[in-house]
Amino acid sequence: MSEPTPDPQHNPKPVRRTDGVRVSTPADATPELATVPDDVKARAAALQPRRRFGGTEAQIRGALTFYKICAWVSGTFLLLLVAEMITRYGLGYDLIAGGTDKITGEPVALGWQNLELENLAGGVNISTWILIIHGWFYVVYLAACFRIWSLMRWPFPQLIVMALGGVVPFLSFIVERKIHRSTEVELAANPKAAKRY
Repeated sequence: MSEPTPDPQHNPKPVRRTDGVRVSTPADATPELATVPDDVKARAAALQPRRRFGGTEAQIRGALTFYKICAWVSGTFLLLLVAEMITRYGLGYDLIAGGTDKITGEPVALGWQNLELENLAGGVNISTWILIIHGWFYVVYLAACFRIWSLMRWPFPQLIVMALGGVVPFLSFIVERKIHRSTEVELAANPKAAKRY
């Protein structure tokens, strides 16, 4: 009867060190005691690259707060912009503040101007200012997206989805919640991944 062939997975051969460091082996060391862990998760975790962030935890949390504020402001102005587009191009009205009625000459604190009849004179066109404010604030929102994206070192498609939040109604609110949750989870799961300076 012949001896069974040893399985190389369960009985790994010792590897000779080539870095010049001498290590003493325990007296009871045998190839049978050297085993590979059976836990698949432990092996997968050992093979995964170490997570690194692009900044300190304080920088990441500050960028996350700034992103949250920008997402809510940009999303709110986007909804106002959609309402403004419907009233201007669908109904033919603009919202005017501080104008005067052309027929009666009375001041109008806040009123609708018919774009065909132009019933109000002077004042501030709120509809146009909503458009301008959203346009400029979208640039600030993009900067906030880029800041948190670069600190977290996410893949590029993540930045595209975040940027779309400022141009697709309601998307900035949904994406902001997911980004906030994801960032908190990653910070908790990788406490040593942030820079320490």
